Amino acid sequence: MAGVGVEDLLRTLAPQVLGVVARRFRDFGAAEDAVQEALLAAARHWPSEGLPDNPRGWLLQAAVNRLTDQLRSDQARRRREDTAALEPPPPDVPDRDDTLVLLFLCCHPALTPASAIALTLRAVGGLTTAEIAGAFLVPEATMAQRITRAKARIKASDVPFRLPAAEEREARLRSVLHVLYLVFNEGYTSSAGGRLHRTELSGEAIRLTRLLHAMLPENGEVAGLLALMLLTDARRPARTGPSGELVPLAEQDRTRWDRAQIREGVALVTEALALGDAGEYRLQAAIAAAHDIAPRVEDTDWDRILSTYRLLERLTDNPVVTLNRAIATAMVHGPAAGLALLETLELGGHRPDAVRAHLLELAGDIAGAVRHYDAAAARTTNTSEQRYLLTRAARLRESEQIDLRGG
Repeated sequence: MAGVGVEDLLRTLAPQVLGVVARRFRDFGAAEDAVQEALLAAARHWPSEGLPDNPRGWLLQAAVNRLTDQLRSDQARRRREDTAALEPPPPDVPDRDDTLVLLFLCCHPALTPASAIALTLRAVGGLTTAEIAGAFLVPEATMAQRITRAKARIKASDVPFRLPAAEEREARLRSVLHVLYLVFNEGYTSSAGGRLHRTELSGEAIRLTRLLHAMLPENGEVAGLLALMLLTDARRPARTGPSGELVPLAEQDRTRWDRAQIREGVALVTEALALGDAGEYRLQAAIAAAHDIAPRVEDTDWDRILSTYRLLERLTDNPVVTLNRAIATAMVHGPAAGLALLETLELGGHRPDAVRAHLLELAGDIAGAVRHYDAAAARTTNTSEQRYLLTRAARLRESEQIDLRGG
């Protein structure tokens, strides 16, 4: 079997095996380390030697052997761990799927979002520490420390290996959804580096959210988040040009959008909105759907988008939502109205300057637009976005010079 097929299989099996080992040995950190070693061994041997007859059983045996060796060499281990280590391993992984338990465990409220993301990608996504470090452009040692600290926090909390009780499940679910949302966003627009997209992250976020939706099909926010991811990711094929340059939404070739993903996303958000009061993910998915169902940019229902942003802003009080509402306001009431809304906004980063530049360009203030495009380019750490912003500024400078010459 090709390496890609083995990689996909290992990512599917990783949480199943980890769930069994963690429950049996009652030590998430040690179990996670052992399973990672087993996954690495499988990645080395399976592509050349072929798949074993029972891949799950192979991984479980390998992980149990590694953890047993570790426990036997450490006489300070607690007696119950020693006892568990001497038990014969089961022949196969039970049918019980612990993926949801692992998601909730990795997204424990005691963890920072950065730590929860790293731990989720490793424990549930099956990515190696090196892969995660590469995706977030940090040294492998730094990522390893982050994961180690996260596991130590979980161990110190003494949280049982099971789904949280009903009274805390809602709070924990919010953490799970937030982590999956952050993973997807980092994959769709990398925060740094030369690549606009990191599809290994956005794809993994979609895969995990599908699993969560399959386990919680009646939860409107889970469905809304999956819909949002699908509707956003559907535009990815048209979001870059031949040289990898950023193509803004208004200029994208909509025939390149993934229509199957759009149909699925629209169906999901339609059903989710009927489940009661909409939360932030359902509202964001509704906005994404309004963009995706418009056959041309001029057919976009900006009135609907603006009203949805108003609802979302009241619900979240998030300055990023206000920034996006400024764009929608400009499309409905003119660029001056959008610029006036920006005056009330306090938000760092490059996006406020980029939006201001766009609205100034629409208002005909070329000098102001150039100034803010340059400012946004200086602040972004993604080189693809930076090239787009600098190119935009250069084109406006050139057009202004032509106008001044009377050309």
